[in-house]
Amino acid sequence: MRIFVGLLVFVCVGSSLRAEEPTRANPPIEKLPTDPKSAKIVLIAGSNAFKAGEHEYVGGCAVLFDLLSQNPGVSPVLALDWPQKEETLAGARAVVFFFDGGDKHAVLKGDRAARIQKLTDSGTGLVQFHQAADYPKDFGDRARGWGGAAWEKGLSERAHWVASFDTFPDHPITRGVKPFKIDDGWLWKLRFASDEKRVTPLLRTWSPKATTKPAGLQDVIGWAYDRPEGGRAFSFTGGHLHTSLAQEGYRRFLVNGILWSAGIDVPKDGAKVQLDDKLLPTYLKPSPPKK
Repeated sequence: MRIFVGLLVFVCVGSSLRAEEPTRANPPIEKLPTDPKSAKIVLIAGSNAFKAGEHEYVGGCAVLFDLLSQNPGVSPVLALDWPQKEETLAGARAVVFFFDGGDKHAVLKGDRAARIQKLTDSGTGLVQFHQAADYPKDFGDRARGWGGAAWEKGLSERAHWVASFDTFPDHPITRGVKPFKIDDGWLWKLRFASDEKRVTPLLRTWSPKATTKPAGLQDVIGWAYDRPEGGRAFSFTGGHLHTSLAQEGYRRFLVNGILWSAGIDVPKDGAKVQLDDKLLPTYLKPSPPKK
């Protein structure tokens, strides 16, 4: 009887431990690098739920975590909503924002903006995906100082359409990037930094419903920015659909941009981004039941 009870306890405890083991849909949170020489890249993912497969910030960052890990000397760290450990952001080579923007922007709370300002002043790279480039108007100048541009209410626009990207400018972020076509929710007609020479347009698209030709940087939805004080930023206002990560060119564009922002040399053929697209759904948690 004692043997049976002992086995039962062992099985139950073992099952509990296995349930808590990291998986693609349950990645390790704020697990810091063990190699002090590696480049720490902090991915901050919003944890709020949306429609399944859309705004999948956690799942998208989990994929990026695995893709970045394929590249030598890179140690990604994933945080939910905002890092809870003081040491998570310390020494980061780049910080990636992938969460909602506007008045819900995660950086607006507490002393977070001051912390990011301190990091960018020290040369830390900043990456913004999808709605993270949307800031309240009175925060716009600060955001442009970080990333080179910001979505602004009353000026900028947002809409969904299918866009194809077949040609790319000569830049480290575009190395090895193959053409891709995605259906996305774009933020466009952004307000850019006054010194536009520091902005390198990487991707352009324009609403198929538009009746006027875009001027200047109005159609730019992906760009690189060299900050005057030093440090780099990369932003891409796409990122709405999780399924877009099935395309190699799309994945490489994102990962190249993160590496470049972190000051890491992008290989001539681009970053490693191997992924079995059949595994993409396994990075997502089941949708909560409808009430």
